[in-house]
Amino acid sequence: MNLLLMILAAVVVAVLLAYVIVKFIPLKLRWLVSILLLVAAGYLAYLIYGGIMEPINFNKAKKVRYAKVIKNLKLIRDAEEKYNEVHGAYASNKDSLIAFIEKGKLAITQTSNIEKEVNVGGGITKKVSVRKVDTIGYEPVISHFEGKDYQNMFKVPGTDKEFTLETGQVEKVAGLLVPAFIAKVDKESILKGMNPQLVKQELEAVETDQIKGAYVSVGSLEEVSTGGNWPPFYDKADAIAKKE
Repeated sequence: MNLLLMILAAVVVAVLLAYVIVKFIPLKLRWLVSILLLVAAGYLAYLIYGGIMEPINFNKAKKVRYAKVIKNLKLIRDAEEKYNEVHGAYASNKDSLIAFIEKGKLAITQTSNIEKEVNVGGGITKKVSVRKVDTIGYEPVISHFEGKDYQNMFKVPGTDKEFTLETGQVEKVAGLLVPAFIAKVDKESILKGMNPQLVKQELEAVETDQIKGAYVSVGSLEEVSTGGNWPPFYDKADAIAKKE
């Protein structure tokens, strides 16, 4: 909108200047006016170019910032899923989750099918195949996080903030409650220092190729989900590899 207003204003000013030059500027001074108009035209072209490029550069920069944030949210999700696998619930405490990564153990299981005779009534039995799961050992949780900066996963990159972490329960089907969690941070903190008008538009984003709403988050306290609210292209490794 600002760019359109700028172009309309330029057209109006150009028409007025042309009228003034023809009516009031002596012929011998018009060369000076021409130079001034060229300078003004160059400056206007610069402003228009800046108006076109600003949202383009904003989109590139925000994606780089978001990718760094999403990388940490994925670490939190991975840790929470491992914690839930062991404890049947999600960790509500950040320090507890980090301690679980460093000291926790995951069961190594082996699945086999065994045949079992069952009575189907009338003195008749039949053999059925039953799946049997045996624990054959344990592995340290930290083996899944080698080379990853899990100790700082709750810090929001590029800010002085930490992700908020909440846990609760969600009704999966009528009468069945399952554990749930959400980790999130507001977009405004991530985009601090960028064009305020473009940031405002970003907070109201609803398009499918954008991160909807005012937060970047993983998990949900409203539905059974451990997914993030970002579009799929943020899951590509090359998005994270970019540098601001």
